[in-house]
Amino acid sequence: MHRRTGLLSVVILLAQAGAVCAAEAVANGSAQFFSSSILAAGLTVGIAAFGCGIGMGLVISSALQGMARQPELASKLQLNMLIGFALIEAQVLYALFLAIIFVFANPFLKYFAGA
Repeated sequence: MHRRTGLLSVVILLAQAGAVCAAEAVANGSAQFFSSSILAAGLTVGIAAFGCGIGMGLVISSALQGMARQPELASKLQLNMLIGFALIEAQVLYALFLAIIFVFANPFLKYFAGA
């Protein structure tokens, strides 16, 4: 129950910060650029998460097939599977961090302030 409350508070804080950024973008006259940035960020994270899910499924499938064929290599296969998970998940985190940067601290927003 505590995790849900923490996640909910993070979502509420991000929504409030997004609303402040949106109000600032509208005041600067760059609302279209800001809304395009939000759309691009959402698509980026969605596509990255989709690819991550497929990649993790393939890693699990291959590791389980290898463990079934050669049970004596299970510990080595499990270690390699976990390393693969970390590398796959890192790609999604990179996409998430870039999406957050482009939504909340977009370095290109100053060029569209007059538009």
